[in-house]
Amino acid sequence: MRGIGACGRIGLLLILGFGCRPSPVPASPTPAGQPSPVPVLPTAAPVPATPEEKIRELRLRSPAFADGDPIPVAYTCTGADRSPPLRWDAPPPGTRSLALIMDDPDAPGGRFIHWVLYQIPPDRTELPEGVPAEPAVEGIGFQGRNDFGRIGYGGPCPPPGPAHRYRFTLYALDISLDLPPGADAAAVEQAIQGHIRGIGRLVGRYGR
Repeated sequence: MRGIGACGRIGLLLILGFGCRPSPVPASPTPAGQPSPVPVLPTAAPVPATPEEKIRELRLRSPAFADGDPIPVAYTCTGADRSPPLRWDAPPPGTRSLALIMDDPDAPGGRFIHWVLYQIPPDRTELPEGVPAEPAVEGIGFQGRNDFGRIGYGGPCPPPGPAHRYRFTLYALDISLDLPPGADAAAVEQAIQGHIRGIGRLVGRYGR
């Protein structure tokens, strides 16, 4: 047997050396018709949601009486039963309509609705005395049905006894209400949920 030359010895050593290394594990084949998996990269931290805007306080007032004072007889069922004049601050930006509800929380049978007014133009900042008792009043808005069963304003008319509170609540809304004239307070209050941008309140008192 002939001896192995220098070149042969080097080749044999190389073969033996490679034979000691572990064989690489072949990658699992991608099933036919499916794309190769995309490596998942780390994502950025989520941006926190912008907090909801705070409901702005509107200053609602009347030239006829101050907050907490007695309501003059002219605006009650004992007098002319006409609506009092009201004024308020300019509503916040984004306001698309205003709504006003007057109620008596002290009525014997529970809360009593005296006035429902909605679709008030957002650029309006006052109501005149004696809004006509009509379902739609040009330049002012739509009027709903009160708990007297009538459209428009129904003044304070409590039974004899301690004075009742009468709350005028003004809402600045970010929508125009999809309600026809003649809606009741429950329908208006349901429609404005989640759309109130500002609230103003004036409370008067009246007793007989």
